[in-house]
Amino acid sequence: MRSFATASILLATLVLGTGAASAAPWCTEYGGGRGGGSNCGFYSFDQCMANAWGNGSFCRRNAFEDPYWTGRTVQRRYRRGG
Repeated sequence: MRSFATASILLATLVLGTGAASAAPWCTEYGGGRGGGSNCGFYSFDQCMANAWGNGSFCRRNAFEDPYWTGRTVQRRYRRGG
């Protein structure tokens, strides 16, 4: 019984929590492409450039960001024939 409750809570968390996360669209690359780190936590190009300013960094688009994500899920409505 306890394993069933744990499994159902885990399943509910996975199903309900999948649409809430979104990757930020801009990344700062540190080290000028010579093996430095990166920070992909910027939601505007200006934020990214303010972080990269003066330390030899540059900004690039996040490859893992979904450009079509609007922050909500779309429910499709279909008309019934008749």
